[in-house]
Amino acid sequence: MKRLHCFVSVALFVCFASPLFAAPGDVVARIPTPASAPTGLAFDGTHLWIADRLTDTLYAIDRQSGQVARALPAPGFVPLGLTWDGAHLWCIDGEEKRILQLDVKTGITLRSLESPTQRPEGLAWDGKYLWLSDGAEDVLCQISTEDGTTIVSYRAPSGNSTGLTYWNGYLWCADRRDDKIFLFDVKHGEVVFGLDAPGKYARGLTSDGQHLYVVDYQADSIFQLVMDDGSPLRVLDTHTLDLALLHEFRNYGPGEVPTFDAYISIPAILPNQKLLSEVRFTPPPQEIIRDRWNQPIAHFRLDNPGLAVRNQVKMEVRAELSEARTLVFPHRVGKLEEIPADVRKTYLVDEDKYRMSDPIIQNAVRAAVGFETNPYWMMRGIHKYIREHLSYELAGGWNVAPKVLERGNGSCSEYTFVFISMCRAAGIPARYVGAVVIRGDDASTDEHFHRWSQVYLPGYGWVHVDPQGGDRDVPAEVAESIGVVENKFLITTEGGGASEYLGWSYNHNEKWTSRGPVKVHVEATGEWSPAPQESSAGE
Repeated sequence: MKRLHCFVSVALFVCFASPLFAAPGDVVARIPTPASAPTGLAFDGTHLWIADRLTDTLYAIDRQSGQVARALPAPGFVPLGLTWDGAHLWCIDGEEKRILQLDVKTGITLRSLESPTQRPEGLAWDGKYLWLSDGAEDVLCQISTEDGTTIVSYRAPSGNSTGLTYWNGYLWCADRRDDKIFLFDVKHGEVVFGLDAPGKYARGLTSDGQHLYVVDYQADSIFQLVMDDGSPLRVLDTHTLDLALLHEFRNYGPGEVPTFDAYISIPAILPNQKLLSEVRFTPPPQEIIRDRWNQPIAHFRLDNPGLAVRNQVKMEVRAELSEARTLVFPHRVGKLEEIPADVRKTYLVDEDKYRMSDPIIQNAVRAAVGFETNPYWMMRGIHKYIREHLSYELAGGWNVAPKVLERGNGSCSEYTFVFISMCRAAGIPARYVGAVVIRGDDASTDEHFHRWSQVYLPGYGWVHVDPQGGDRDVPAEVAESIGVVENKFLITTEGGGASEYLGWSYNHNEKWTSRGPVKVHVEATGEWSPAPQESSAGE
């Protein structure tokens, strides 16, 4: 039960992160709320306004000192969302399901609109219209201030939308179920990315143009967050594991295998992964080589292996794996012509699996991209088209992109081929990465691995996009497939197409010659285990 306490003056204190080293979503300051049931939050250019549903009061708070400058009776019985329209405060009355315009100078309610939804929660002002979030119907609505008519509505990012604020063509939308704050593009109706909320019950949101403010119902606090400081990368949720990648070959005959060559991709240090040990091979490779994509590869050669003999190559490494997020603000993405010439030259060419000139691909690109010119939204159009036209099916073989799109299903690799083909046909450089995957528990086995894509966005560089992983129904889950690498992946391979050593494979590949009929068995598995914890001094 929320406790009811008196209205008092409070002081702001800095916590969590120094602004010099903060990234978007980091907390740089915290203000205790003046009462214990905070809901809506708004900024009038000078003060933060906060609604409290137990005291039925609206408080104006100084952002620097945290002191309460004014207190007004709420215009409704259950004050929830708040927003400022440049002259007046708007407040949701959860009891009567109405949206009320308040003159804060006089305390007089000037206008009362009926809510178009049954459980209005968040409120925002875009300069002309109000935006409303509903926690039960999972919608975001743009509504007229004349009569409350809904102008446009979108599906909300996730399952329980609360706070809402407008900024630079986007809505920031808090969700109490996921404990997230989502950036939502109002023109395209898509979730761009999500940030972790600073508390367990984000209720109200507002912005002063530089920072995002979040009031948390459970923590009884207003958190000041970094919103956009030009540092797009966030690295979090780090853990350390040992990987043994086992590659086995057997010839069951009856013929001979004069030569057998195995190729193992060597992982590198990347934003999502640090290698805490040398990459070790047993037995040692004949050589370390690089393919046309500059991928380092360990090469092993077997001559005349015996019948039914188990031939094993092991790669071992200890890695620190993290979740890495590239927070792309679409309005900051440059133009296609700003992409470096060497990137365009390398990653816009056609390859056998892509077949970019095929009419199926060309028609799909026209339907997906239309007249869009922003590379981010061109990519999102392709991402959406693939979600709507493919379903996941893990089957043998990797078909070419037009055939995969025509039949309507594919594996993660085939989703990737289609996505790369369409992006390159649209003028967006694209390539793929392949990884060994932690399957649930840290101690686990991976027998299938995973491949996804990267696109080059001017102003950001290479950004991860997983078209198969983004084949989801919930908008927030779709957005998680863009710019995000989870801490369950160790990326081993980066490639743009066929490799002279790996072919169209990743992680590993093999080639052999034979004399007479042979039955060759090859398998590769990734064995994960938690890294041993170092003992404390004195134990």
